[in-house]
Amino acid sequence: MKKRSTKEILRGNLRKTSPLRNRFILWIHDIRSMHNVGAAFRSADAFGIQEILLSGYSPRPPRPEITKTAIGAEEHVQWSGVDDVQQKVDELKEQGYSIIGLEQTHDSKPLHEWVPSTDKICLVLGNEVTGISDDLLPYLDEAVEIPQFGMKHSLNVSVAAGVALYAMFEKFESTNR
Repeated sequence: MKKRSTKEILRGNLRKTSPLRNRFILWIHDIRSMHNVGAAFRSADAFGIQEILLSGYSPRPPRPEITKTAIGAEEHVQWSGVDDVQQKVDELKEQGYSIIGLEQTHDSKPLHEWVPSTDKICLVLGNEVTGISDDLLPYLDEAVEIPQFGMKHSLNVSVAAGVALYAMFEKFESTNR
């Protein structure tokens, strides 16, 4: 077994198109840690996400702490700041997006059982401790959650983002075949 070089990996990546491209947006709301924001950029880049939305007090590039974790992914993934949540939700819905929250609610569905009702998804991630804020929760069309079986009831938000993005990749990849 021999590992591929970074150049070989990049050439292969550039020949592929993500099934999430042009139909998936990651929305980060009230995430305090610049390292978590950077990790979300890095995961978004890995999965070919078209855009990240940053709202609330989530830090925005350029910041050295974001770049350190993102390793420059924030230069390859489009991002924009959201100052008016209701206006952005209205825009996304006009464009055909469903607003899906990654949150543990009384109505959330396990991520592996959830079936998207549209082919355009905006996935919302919330604060590291308190989750999606009460001011954004009413705008969600649905909530999904990552099944967990341990004593702790949550994952680091950047880890949760990676898990959710992979699950979304699988869901949309299977519809592309």
